[in-house]
Amino acid sequence: MRALLFIVPLALTIYAFIDCLNTSEEDTKHLPKIAWVFIILLFWIVGPVVWLVAGKARRNAATGAGTGPSSWQRGRRQQWVAPDDNPDFLKSLKDDKEARKAEAEAESRKAEKAEKAEAEEELKRRNGGTGPDDKTPPTS
Repeated sequence: MRALLFIVPLALTIYAFIDCLNTSEEDTKHLPKIAWVFIILLFWIVGPVVWLVAGKARRNAATGAGTGPSSWQRGRRQQWVAPDDNPDFLKSLKDDKEARKAEAEAESRKAEKAEKAEAEEELKRRNGGTGPDDKTPPTS
């Protein structure tokens, strides 16, 4: 029984502390967030209770709405879009695909040039080396 007198306020303090840290600055009421952290930690039993009662803008469980976002928050809020529905993501995939295709084409052209040069060299060797770059005199 004596342990409960220590464990319950400790659990309440830990819960309120974590709740305060996870609450955004815009959702804290009356004081800045850092002040609430100090109140929770310094006033061990009273601080967490005050935080839970008056420190945070609570949402109504029935409607899921609180006091409502400010106009600043409404302006910066964006709805999440799945990657396959996001036009920017799809465009980046298309750009990546085109870049890989262009790179593959450049590699294939380079390989074709190398094969053509090798074929010409082989042809020169078979014909006796009478090409324009050949420095040996022709045999008669």
